Amino acid sequence: MNLPIALTLFRIVLVPLIMVFLISSSRVSVLIAAVIFVAASLTDWLDGRMARRWNQVTRLGTLLDPVADKLLVAAALVSLVHVEMLAAWMAVVIIGRELAVTGLRGVALSMGTVVPASSLGKAKTVSQYVAITVLILEKGVSPDLEIFHLISRGVLWIALALTVISGVDYFYRFFLHTNPKDLVKDKERWP
Repeated sequence: MNLPIALTLFRIVLVPLIMVFLISSSRVSVLIAAVIFVAASLTDWLDGRMARRWNQVTRLGTLLDPVADKLLVAAALVSLVHVEMLAAWMAVVIIGRELAVTGLRGVALSMGTVVPASSLGKAKTVSQYVAITVLILEKGVSPDLEIFHLISRGVLWIALALTVISGVDYFYRFFLHTNPKDLVKDKERWP
Protein backbone atom coordinates (compact mmCIF):
# COMPACT_ATOMS: atom_id res chain seq x y z
CA MET A 1 0.00 0.00 0.00
CA ASN A 2 1.32 3.42 -0.96
CA LEU A 3 -0.09 6.94 -1.32
CA PRO A 4 -1.03 6.64 -5.03
CA ILE A 5 -3.03 3.45 -4.29
CA ALA A 6 -4.64 5.16 -1.29
CA LEU A 7 -5.75 8.02 -3.59
CA THR A 8 -7.19 5.50 -6.05
CA LEU A 9 -9.12 3.77 -3.24
CA PHE A 10 -10.29 7.18 -2.01
CA ARG A 11 -11.68 7.86 -5.51
CA ILE A 12 -13.65 4.61 -5.33
CA VAL A 13 -15.01 5.54 -1.88
CA LEU A 14 -16.20 8.91 -3.25
CA VAL A 15 -18.37 7.29 -5.95
CA PRO A 16 -21.43 6.54 -3.75
CA LEU A 17 -21.23 10.02 -2.21
CA ILE A 18 -21.36 11.61 -5.65
CA MET A 19 -24.43 9.55 -6.48
CA VAL A 20 -26.24 10.40 -3.23
CA PHE A 21 -25.62 14.15 -3.52
CA LEU A 22 -26.35 14.24 -7.26
CA ILE A 23 -29.68 12.47 -6.92
CA SER A 24 -30.77 14.88 -4.18
CA SER A 25 -33.01 17.75 -5.27
CA SER A 26 -31.24 20.42 -3.18
CA ARG A 27 -29.06 22.98 -4.97
CA VAL A 28 -26.52 22.75 -2.15
CA SER A 29 -26.34 18.97 -2.65
CA VAL A 30 -25.69 19.49 -6.35
CA LEU A 31 -22.82 21.83 -5.54
CA ILE A 32 -21.42 19.28 -3.08
CA ALA A 33 -21.70 16.57 -5.75
CA ALA A 34 -19.78 18.77 -8.20
CA VAL A 35 -17.03 19.50 -5.67
CA ILE A 36 -16.69 15.80 -4.79
CA PHE A 37 -16.61 14.84 -8.48
CA VAL A 38 -13.91 17.42 -9.26
CA ALA A 39 -11.88 16.24 -6.25
CA ALA A 40 -12.21 12.62 -7.38
CA SER A 41 -11.22 13.60 -10.94
CA LEU A 42 -8.12 15.35 -9.64
CA THR A 43 -7.08 12.22 -7.73
CA ASP A 44 -7.07 10.42 -11.10
CA TRP A 45 -4.39 12.79 -12.34
CA LEU A 46 -2.55 12.99 -9.03
CA ASP A 47 -2.24 9.27 -8.24
CA GLY A 48 -0.65 8.47 -11.61
CA ARG A 49 1.70 11.42 -11.42
CA MET A 50 2.80 10.51 -7.89
CA ALA A 51 3.28 6.84 -8.74
CA ARG A 52 5.52 7.68 -11.69
CA ARG A 53 7.45 10.45 -9.96
CA TRP A 54 8.08 8.47 -6.76
CA ASN A 55 8.68 5.21 -8.66
CA GLN A 56 5.71 3.57 -6.90
CA VAL A 57 4.00 2.05 -9.94
CA THR A 58 2.59 -1.30 -8.80
CA ARG A 59 0.49 -4.04 -10.35
CA LEU A 60 -2.30 -3.31 -7.89
CA GLY A 61 -2.25 0.37 -8.78
CA THR A 62 -2.14 -0.41 -12.50
CA LEU A 63 -5.23 -2.61 -12.11
CA LEU A 64 -7.17 -0.42 -9.66
CA ASP A 65 -6.70 2.95 -11.38
CA PRO A 66 -8.71 2.21 -14.54
CA VAL A 67 -11.39 0.46 -12.46
CA ALA A 68 -11.72 3.55 -10.26
CA ASP A 69 -11.89 5.78 -13.36
CA LYS A 70 -14.62 3.68 -14.96
CA LEU A 71 -16.63 3.50 -11.71
CA LEU A 72 -16.42 7.26 -11.26
CA VAL A 73 -17.58 8.07 -14.79
CA ALA A 74 -20.23 5.32 -14.98
CA ALA A 75 -21.76 6.20 -11.59
CA ALA A 76 -21.94 9.89 -12.47
CA LEU A 77 -23.46 9.15 -15.88
CA VAL A 78 -26.08 6.76 -14.48
CA SER A 79 -26.98 9.34 -11.83
CA LEU A 80 -27.28 12.05 -14.50
CA VAL A 81 -29.59 9.78 -16.51
CA HIS A 82 -31.64 9.16 -13.36
CA VAL A 83 -32.14 12.90 -12.76
CA GLU A 84 -32.89 13.42 -16.48
CA MET A 85 -29.82 15.57 -17.18
CA LEU A 86 -28.45 13.12 -19.74
CA ALA A 87 -30.01 10.95 -22.42
CA ALA A 88 -29.63 7.25 -21.63
CA TRP A 89 -28.23 6.45 -25.08
CA MET A 90 -25.32 8.85 -24.48
CA ALA A 91 -24.47 7.12 -21.21
CA VAL A 92 -24.64 3.75 -22.97
CA VAL A 93 -22.25 4.92 -25.70
CA ILE A 94 -19.73 6.29 -23.20
CA ILE A 95 -19.89 3.35 -20.78
CA GLY A 96 -19.94 0.85 -23.68
CA ARG A 97 -16.80 2.40 -25.14
CA GLU A 98 -15.06 2.22 -21.76
CA LEU A 99 -15.92 -1.46 -21.38
CA ALA A 100 -14.97 -2.27 -24.99
CA VAL A 101 -11.56 -0.60 -24.75
CA THR A 102 -10.89 -2.19 -21.35
CA GLY A 103 -11.75 -5.59 -22.84
CA LEU A 104 -9.58 -4.90 -25.87
CA ARG A 105 -6.62 -3.97 -23.70
CA GLY A 106 -7.12 -7.18 -21.71
CA VAL A 107 -7.14 -9.27 -24.89
CA ALA A 108 -4.06 -7.45 -26.16
CA LEU A 109 -2.25 -8.05 -22.88
CA SER A 110 -3.09 -11.77 -22.99
CA MET A 111 -1.48 -11.83 -26.45
CA GLY A 112 1.65 -10.10 -25.15
CA THR A 113 0.77 -6.75 -26.70
CA VAL A 114 0.38 -3.55 -24.72
CA VAL A 115 -2.03 -0.95 -26.06
CA PRO A 116 -0.82 2.16 -24.22
CA ALA A 117 -2.97 5.15 -23.40
CA SER A 118 -3.01 7.64 -26.24
CA SER A 119 -3.25 11.41 -26.25
CA LEU A 120 -6.76 11.00 -27.67
CA GLY A 121 -7.64 8.76 -24.73
CA LYS A 122 -6.34 11.33 -22.27
CA ALA A 123 -8.26 14.13 -24.04
CA LYS A 124 -11.37 11.92 -23.87
CA THR A 125 -10.96 11.49 -20.12
CA VAL A 126 -10.55 15.22 -19.50
CA SER A 127 -13.51 16.04 -21.74
CA GLN A 128 -15.69 13.51 -19.91
CA TYR A 129 -14.71 14.94 -16.53
CA VAL A 130 -15.46 18.49 -17.71
CA ALA A 131 -18.78 17.49 -19.31
CA ILE A 132 -19.93 15.58 -16.24
CA THR A 133 -18.97 18.47 -13.94
CA VAL A 134 -20.86 20.98 -16.10
CA LEU A 135 -23.91 18.69 -16.28
CA ILE A 136 -23.89 18.28 -12.49
CA LEU A 137 -23.71 22.07 -12.07
CA GLU A 138 -26.47 22.58 -14.65
CA LYS A 139 -28.83 20.59 -12.42
CA GLY A 140 -28.57 23.37 -9.84
CA VAL A 141 -28.80 26.28 -12.29
CA SER A 142 -32.04 28.05 -13.07
CA PRO A 143 -33.62 26.92 -16.37
CA ASP A 144 -33.73 30.61 -17.35
CA LEU A 145 -29.95 30.55 -17.95
CA GLU A 146 -30.19 29.22 -21.50
CA ILE A 147 -26.50 29.97 -22.17
CA PHE A 148 -25.43 27.52 -19.44
CA HIS A 149 -27.61 24.84 -21.03
CA LEU A 150 -26.04 25.49 -24.45
CA ILE A 151 -22.53 25.33 -23.00
CA SER A 152 -23.25 22.07 -21.18
CA ARG A 153 -24.67 20.50 -24.35
CA GLY A 154 -21.65 21.65 -26.37
CA VAL A 155 -19.19 20.23 -23.86
CA LEU A 156 -21.19 17.00 -23.72
CA TRP A 157 -21.11 16.57 -27.52
CA ILE A 158 -17.36 17.21 -27.56
CA ALA A 159 -16.88 14.54 -24.88
CA LEU A 160 -19.10 12.11 -26.79
CA ALA A 161 -17.21 12.71 -30.04
CA LEU A 162 -13.81 12.24 -28.36
CA THR A 163 -15.12 9.10 -26.65
CA VAL A 164 -16.09 7.50 -29.96
CA ILE A 165 -13.02 8.71 -31.88
CA SER A 166 -10.58 7.54 -29.21
CA GLY A 167 -12.35 4.17 -29.02
CA VAL A 168 -11.99 3.70 -32.77
CA ASP A 169 -8.33 4.74 -32.46
CA TYR A 170 -7.65 2.06 -29.81
CA PHE A 171 -9.18 -0.66 -31.98
CA TYR A 172 -7.33 0.60 -35.06
CA ARG A 173 -3.98 0.59 -33.24
CA PHE A 174 -4.69 -2.88 -31.83
CA PHE A 175 -5.46 -4.39 -35.24
CA LEU A 176 -2.58 -2.50 -36.84
CA HIS A 177 -0.07 -4.17 -34.48
CA THR A 178 -1.73 -7.58 -34.23
CA ASN A 179 -1.22 -10.45 -36.60
CA PRO A 180 -4.66 -11.81 -37.64
CA LYS A 181 -3.29 -15.35 -37.32
CA ASP A 182 -2.70 -14.74 -33.61
CA LEU A 183 -6.39 -13.92 -33.17
CA VAL A 184 -7.38 -17.19 -34.85
CA LYS A 185 -4.93 -19.16 -32.66
CA ASP A 186 -6.42 -17.61 -29.54
CA LYS A 187 -9.93 -18.47 -30.74
CA GLU A 188 -8.89 -22.09 -31.23
CA ARG A 189 -7.36 -22.15 -27.75
CA TRP A 190 -10.53 -20.90 -26.06
CA PRO A 191 -13.63 -22.98 -26.89
